[in-house]
Amino acid sequence: MNHAFVAALAEACETSESLAGRIGIHPKTVARWANPGRIPQTRHRAEVAKILGKDVAELWPDALRREPVWFRPWVDIEREAVALRAFELAWVPGLLQTEAYARATFHGQPLSPAEVDDLVGARIDRQAILTCDRAPMTVVVIDEQVIRRAAAGGRAIMAAQLPHLVTCAELPTVQLHIVPRDAPTYPGLDGPFTIAELPGGARVAHVDSQAQAQIIDQASQLATLERRWERIRGEALSRSQSLDLLREAAAAWT
Repeated sequence: MNHAFVAALAEACETSESLAGRIGIHPKTVARWANPGRIPQTRHRAEVAKILGKDVAELWPDALRREPVWFRPWVDIEREAVALRAFELAWVPGLLQTEAYARATFHGQPLSPAEVDDLVGARIDRQAILTCDRAPMTVVVIDEQVIRRAAAGGRAIMAAQLPHLVTCAELPTVQLHIVPRDAPTYPGLDGPFTIAELPGGARVAHVDSQAQAQIIDQASQLATLERRWERIRGEALSRSQSLDLLREAAAAWT
């Protein structure tokens, strides 16, 4: 139950019926707003919050979240994590993207400009975990093709993205490693994934795909990903070698 909304109704001496009458909708619609995940349409939120004397964020915090609903559980996990280990085969990881590069990742998808704005904004917002007071130890491995392939929109995007990667890789809680393009086939070719370590030692993984991504917490599947991670990390260059390669690639895009 949305206790904040229910309490606000009581404090304002309103009921589902009275509030519905004031804004011109059915009482059942108002009653549904007390259920988790039920949020008023945009045109009603501000009016209801004003009547109840509250901010929209107090009544429906999720209304201001811009990431897709299916991705929110992972965003919450990221915020709690004490360590993150991520592998990316084809893209710069979202936590390390510039805004322009993030926009380029949605090129050609059936999304409106407003939807792209929300998705990009949510992705940039996530990056705050890298510089917060209790930033997770973040180890990222990427395939070299990530820094060699042009982003949709032109060379300027990569010319800005790679120096940003260098800046991120120099953060005290971030390590970036690159699997060189002359490496033989390795387990990372099966696709990207991230393993999060939570306070207390529990681990959860996010596995991406062309269809819907998955959050994995089963011990057997996590063990498989842990083994794959070790083999992928073993193919990658050291941190200093990776930074040298990254700086060389950055110069090539300018």
